[in-house]
Amino acid sequence: MSVPPPAGGGAIINEVLTDDELRAVLRRLGPEAERDAFGLVCRRWLRIQSSERRRLRARAGPDMLRRLAARFPGVLDLDLSQSPSRSFYPGVIDDDLNFIASSFRNLRVLALQNCKGISDVGVAKLGDGLPSLQSLDVSRCIKLSDKGLKAVALGCKKLSQLQIMGCKLVTDNLLTALSKSCLQLVELGAAGCNSITDAGISALADGCHHIKSLDISKCNKVSDPGVCKIAEVSSSCLVSIKLLDCSKVGDKSIYSLAKFCSNLETLVIGGCRNISDGSIQALALACSSSLRSLRMDWCLKITDTSLQSLLSNCKLLVAIDVGCCDQITDNAFMDGEGYGFQSELRVLKISSCVRLTVAGVGRVIESFKALEYLDVRSCPQVTRDSCEQAGVQFPAGCKVNFDGSLLESDPSAEMFF
Repeated sequence: MSVPPPAGGGAIINEVLTDDELRAVLRRLGPEAERDAFGLVCRRWLRIQSSERRRLRARAGPDMLRRLAARFPGVLDLDLSQSPSRSFYPGVIDDDLNFIASSFRNLRVLALQNCKGISDVGVAKLGDGLPSLQSLDVSRCIKLSDKGLKAVALGCKKLSQLQIMGCKLVTDNLLTALSKSCLQLVELGAAGCNSITDAGISALADGCHHIKSLDISKCNKVSDPGVCKIAEVSSSCLVSIKLLDCSKVGDKSIYSLAKFCSNLETLVIGGCRNISDGSIQALALACSSSLRSLRMDWCLKITDTSLQSLLSNCKLLVAIDVGCCDQITDNAFMDGEGYGFQSELRVLKISSCVRLTVAGVGRVIESFKALEYLDVRSCPQVTRDSCEQAGVQFPAGCKVNFDGSLLESDPSAEMFF
């Protein structure tokens, strides 16, 4: 039976469509702006839009959290992170976490970066109240220790991603708890947790067999035994491992990654000064069809041999950092076999490679037409003037960094590492 149109002409849409039909319309909208505009039509449409909202980002105190819970009952992804620049403000506190655990029971993703006001007491509530949680980011929540995060591991058995960067009170005990309870864990970011040792990494590998991404940068107690264990167990699952400034990591780790991790895409070994050409050559051959970005600045034993092997074999390689590797010369960019380099480099960082000259930079430009960023800071023989005098023509879309502090990072390059 059809609904008769009103006297004015067309039917009023709110009298014709049910809530379920309006939800179907909302789900077909693409851009976020269109979905936001949907809620501006009237209160009914706003209520429907709110009920369908799955992701929410806010800076909220207790009163606002209660309003959000009432208005957005279907939220699965909640981001309450604080900006690092607001270090004076604690952000979310323990009482807020208690409310979140009791009011957002279906939450799957929770981000609390830089919330310096939370402690083990509050985080433990998340383990009690959020059994469906799959991803938790508590990076730089400096009060947290094993105690609270172990409660999360015990209660959130579906956890697949955990970010605890800068939580310096965390020890091997947490990794042991994760290995026993969170068997679905595939991503762990623990940079700066410098109490973690080989024993903890080995314990993690005993239970979590499918790690895809591991960041233990600046965990300077980790060495070859821990890295070799995670490489062997995770094997082809491992696509990214970051070991920045893990000074005890050496060639054994790289040989193990080459042997077991054929799908490795991202490797960060900057500051690992015991790594030498032999292991890098083995990696270049073993991961020739997968490796995309490699950071090995301050690996002082690396020579032209490593760079040539990588550029000749790794056809997917788009970013490489060999800054401060002072044995690198112009010969690194000479294709000795005459077959042409295989990689399509977009980012090349060769800062403080003091033996490089303008001739080497010229070969870089000739070989890598897709180059978008070239860092030649603190290369005494490569300056803006010397390149202009030599007639070096950089690609129009390539940013060349000649000067500036080496402590400064460039977003256009850092995204690759």
